[in-house]
Amino acid sequence: MAQILDSLPSDSSDRIFCCYINSSSQIQIARISNIPNWYFERVVFPGQRLLFEAPPDAQLEIHTGKLTSAILSDKIPCTQLQIKEFASEAV
Repeated sequence: MAQILDSLPSDSSDRIFCCYINSSSQIQIARISNIPNWYFERVVFPGQRLLFEAPPDAQLEIHTGKLTSAILSDKIPCTQLQIKEFASEAV
């Protein structure tokens, strides 16, 4: 089931398709907060893949921690998480 709760701002025409994988053994919070008029936050369980669209200048923050607190453990430019499209050749 697709979850489109936080659509990108209407003035955001450039979008990239991204994938983040939680390779840790802890629950993480993935958050993008550097894009004006848009806030993205998702819980990512261990081993889970998070697929999302974002502007090219977005930065994914990864917060890891316990029940009562979480620490910012990484900031990843979304351009590094971009899924490259493969051109398919006609047969």
